[in-house]
This record gives sequence, C-alpha cells and structure tokens, in this order.
Amino acid sequence: MRDPYSVLGVPRSAGEKDIKSAYRKLAKKFHPDQNPDDPAAHGKFAEATNAYDLLNDKEKRAQYDRGEIDADGNPKFAGFHPGAGGQRGGRTAQGGFTAEDILKEFMSGFGGQPRGGAGRGPGPGAGGAQWDPFAGAAAGGGAGAGRAMKGDDVVVNATVSLEDAHKAASIQVRMPSGKVLSVKLPEKVEEGQQIRLKGQGSPGMGEPGDALVTVRFEKSKQFRRDGADIRTDVPITLYEAVLGAKVRVPTLDGSVELNLPPGMDTGKALRLKGKGLYGAGDLYANLKVILPPGGDADLEALARFMRDQKPYKVRD
Repeated sequence: MRDPYSVLGVPRSAGEKDIKSAYRKLAKKFHPDQNPDDPAAHGKFAEATNAYDLLNDKEKRAQYDRGEIDADGNPKFAGFHPGAGGQRGGRTAQGGFTAEDILKEFMSGFGGQPRGGAGRGPGPGAGGAQWDPFAGAAAGGGAGAGRAMKGDDVVVNATVSLEDAHKAASIQVRMPSGKVLSVKLPEKVEEGQQIRLKGQGSPGMGEPGDALVTVRFEKSKQFRRDGADIRTDVPITLYEAVLGAKVRVPTLDGSVELNLPPGMDTGKALRLKGKGLYGAGDLYANLKVILPPGGDADLEALARFMRDQKPYKVRD
C-alpha cells in the first residue's frame, strides 16, 4: 500500500479529527454501493480504509512513523545487522535489513561458509541451526526467524434496520467465504461506520487478515429518519379523528398507546419526546384519516348534508 498519509491526503502532523474527516470524504466518494461497476473505485475505497485503520490506531501509527512497520502494518525485517565477519548485531537505524543484506546472510550463513557447503561448522543455534528467511522459525530453535505475511483484509457491507441499530443488537453477517458471523453492533452506530473483526479476513502465510464490516441503514417501510428524529404514519378512522380515541403508535422501542383528542386534522403530528433514534431525538406520529373501504352510504349522505347545510372552507 502507498503511504497512508498520501492516501488520505493529510500531513504527518494531522490530528485524529482531520484524519477521520479525510477518510469519511474518500469513503463516501469511492464506496462500492455508490460505484457498483467501478473496480478502480473499489480499490481506492479499500486503500483508504486500510490507511485509516493504520493511522487511527495510535500504536500502529507511532510504529509506522518510527519505520518499524510498513504501510500494510507488517513488521520490517530486523534483528540481525550484517557486520564484519557476518556477526549478529542490533536493529539498524533505518529499521532492519535491506533485500541485499538478507540475500547475503542467506547465501553465506552465519559462519562465512556457503550454505550447505562441505566443512561447514555449527550455526548460531543449538545443533547447528541455520537461519532461513523463508521459514517461520530457525531449525532447532535458532534466533532470527523470518516473519510470516499477514492475510489481506476484506470489506463487507451489512444492511442494518433502524430498530437493530437503536438497540445495538447482534446481526448476522455473511463473509465472502460464505461463513456467517454474529456481529454485535456498537452503541449509537452511524451510517458508514466500520466494525473490525480480527482474524476474519483472507488467510495468509501467517495470521489471517481482518474483516471490515461497513454499516448501511436499510430503508424502513414504517419509519423515516430525520437526523436523530424519527417520523411515522398512523392511520385513523374518520370517527376517531372527530370524536377522539386511543390509538397505538409504533416506536423503535415497540408500540405505545396515546390518547387522541377530538377534532384532530389529518396531517397533524403527535410528538413523542425522547423516542427518536438512540433517545437523542423525538418521534413524530403523522395522522392519516382512512375512509371505509368500498364506500359507506350513510357517510356519503352525511357528507352531502354537511356540504349543503353547513359548508366550511379548508382553502381559499
């Protein structure tokens, strides 16, 4: 991966707020849902996500700034410093071996003899252990083992209902491999927020990568989100609007019963304080008068009587 600061377009002195803001702009622009047929956008989204994950982690960011890990978060080779006679040394000021140094050590071994040559003496570990940069550990337990490569991270979208988000419920998420995981939503989760699942990404030569679950709110048939406020329609009969009644109103926490005063006009909204998303907003119940299906002769006669005898205007 490229330098994460360059990917996000921020200076190395950028604070957490600036880094988060830069990532959100890129994520919104290149998100796969906004660019379903653009592989280049998918790659840029993944690159921005990986850059943000590294810089958002204080420990990893410090390690990267010191040159201890690369832009993918993988440790750089260190522990042996090629000096005179091939003796072991400490970590170099630049963070470890160059590719040329590794090749020289591999070809010459630790005793100055060609690897596998006749007359080779014992190596640095017990029982003549030899260092192999392609092995997870030196034979016989010798020091200086090469580091295995971590697997790639995967990005997964999760469609979440407002009710599940409000309750911080556990949802089922299907991985690209087909595996289904139960994921607990964070408190007050936001649209576009990512949940990191350690070790659930692609397998590697060492530990697997992580899964980055991006939260997307699904369109609700019952509720409409307006910031922290929630709006919903409540159907009522004509006589309930005229005479008043007790009506049930759906909320994100379940239905509640309200006393409807007489003479309510359709289109008016009843406000339920603190019943919005995460309790931060309110819920507004919009009343909608529904006439009897198929018509009603008595109602039609009453309407004609009111029109002829007691007309009233609702508009100019």
